[in-house]
Amino acid sequence: MDKQTLSFQAEVKQILHLVTHSLYSNKEIFLRELVSNASDACDKLRFEALNHAELYEDAPNLEVRVSFDKDARTITIRDNGIGMNAEEAVSHLGTIAKSGTREFMSKLEGDQKKDAQLIGQFGVGFYSGFIVADRITVETRRAGTKPEDGVRWTSEGSGDFEVESITRAERGTDVILHLRAEEDEFLSAWKLKSIIGKYSDHISLPILMQKDEWDAEAQKQVTKDEWAPVNKAAALWTRSKSDITPEQYAEFYKQISYDTEAPLAYTHNRVEGRSEYTQLLYVPAKAPFDLWNRDKRGGVKLYVKRVFIMDDAEALMPVYLRFVKGVIDSADLPLNVSRELLQESRDVKAIREGCTKRVLGMLESLANHEDEAERAKYAAFWKDFGTVLKEGIGEDHTNHERLTKLVRFASTHAEEGVSLADYVGRMKEGQEVIYYITADSLAAAKNSPQLEIFRKKGIEVLLLIDRVDEWMLSHLYEFDGKSLQSVAKGAVDLGSLQDEAEKKQAEEAAEAFKPVLERLKEALKDRAKDVRVTTRLVDSPACLVVEEGDVSAHLSRMLKQAGQTAPKSLPTLEVNAEHVLVKRLDGNAHFDDLAHILFDQALLAEGGQLEDPATYVRRVNALLTSV
Repeated sequence: MDKQTLSFQAEVKQILHLVTHSLYSNKEIFLRELVSNASDACDKLRFEALNHAELYEDAPNLEVRVSFDKDARTITIRDNGIGMNAEEAVSHLGTIAKSGTREFMSKLEGDQKKDAQLIGQFGVGFYSGFIVADRITVETRRAGTKPEDGVRWTSEGSGDFEVESITRAERGTDVILHLRAEEDEFLSAWKLKSIIGKYSDHISLPILMQKDEWDAEAQKQVTKDEWAPVNKAAALWTRSKSDITPEQYAEFYKQISYDTEAPLAYTHNRVEGRSEYTQLLYVPAKAPFDLWNRDKRGGVKLYVKRVFIMDDAEALMPVYLRFVKGVIDSADLPLNVSRELLQESRDVKAIREGCTKRVLGMLESLANHEDEAERAKYAAFWKDFGTVLKEGIGEDHTNHERLTKLVRFASTHAEEGVSLADYVGRMKEGQEVIYYITADSLAAAKNSPQLEIFRKKGIEVLLLIDRVDEWMLSHLYEFDGKSLQSVAKGAVDLGSLQDEAEKKQAEEAAEAFKPVLERLKEALKDRAKDVRVTTRLVDSPACLVVEEGDVSAHLSRMLKQAGQTAPKSLPTLEVNAEHVLVKRLDGNAHFDDLAHILFDQALLAEGGQLEDPATYVRRVNALLTSV
């Protein structure tokens, strides 16, 4: 192939400036990215060679080599992995987020295709080389092709790149960085080794550099022809916990998660018994942008005897813990494990259960820690991940009790961080149930008319405002022997918390108000199932409630917003017989209009929307002008 000049994909042109000036605040990240890509290329070869051993050619030992040339002012990252042909070089190096992984997978069929979901993606990692280089040359040959099928790719990171054929004896890839004038600090063996030790020490492949020794005669450092590993060449999770620093754990997390912040918590354990495996699991400090996508693949990488198998093994972690990142290394699973086998394997089920319990244990440790700073970490975690964790209440029956102790809510006593245990500990003497209300927002919940009697008596009510709460409540019936009861469903019954005088007064008011109630029922027969005197209101004239077993107004609104049909049921209007507006109903010439206004105001107060706002405005205006 003669030399060709081609243009980058439009997205590459747009992002190159961002990568080189904004994406990485720390310049030395470029070496981490390129070494990681070299390691991925070796992983790809190892995977493909499971069925085609001839791809190893005459070099079965996979490795990454890093070298530099002070005179030429270049750094070279070499691997003897899968390599690329001409078409792949043009496609993968000229297109953003298309490392060859996706193309690689598309060539596999059946179970093999599912197995290969594991191989890491390239993203913008390669382009990070332009942080320190004003020109990058890539020389590569795909494993299994002839030496004359080699390819050279060159670009200055602007709008174009050049591709030409070369003869290359070795399979694999050389990435040659031609450094900018101000980047001489990286032309140092000590500097490169320190970066590799910091970011890439965990990579299981040997990362080799030429030995650099002091020559006493010449009185200077001399580079030898002998190559030696500069990383421990042992996967981080296989090392003893006592040999790993918190900084190394944090750096490994950033490497596998592409996060810029250190993790909130992590756990590292070797499990022996029915299944033998090592787990290194992390809880992120901040929620990723795609946290709410339940179809997103999990963040746990699967290894079998330190061989990389799968990048997003969702079978190893329940969906409600999809934010967890980390590595599982099994000693029992076969190397050719498929996703179908993962779903059915008893070993995988044991690993999943063990990992779930370990993650919940981490969270419990933070939530119940004696140190206030650690409890604050859990509070921060809950703000970002609490809504997702609530999904587990209905999905994970095995850990249902543990999860109910971990959930947190707002309440009339505190705007956040209230556990069910906290609530039960503050319950009034004689209180038999846990009261709650669901609403679209914290303000709507706090100001709901249904809370008036509870506020008057100092009874705490949980304020549930997350969209998942209504679904969660269908699986959360009780806690510590106390049932959960909505303050907006059924007639309010405070039991022993309501004294006999109050009950008698309410009964007398209902009897005296009976004629007005009958007229209200007739006026609102198409909108209300029933009208009755309330015991839950103090300052408001009316409120809407639904009967036990009916869909709440909040859930009904959410179903409509989602394009679903909510079960049809009419609410009950409860009126406060002591309110001046309700007292004016008796004998009022505008009785029907006033009845509908009371209903509409009650609907608005609970966060609902009027089906006919214009009629409501007309009725209010008519009353105002008649005063």
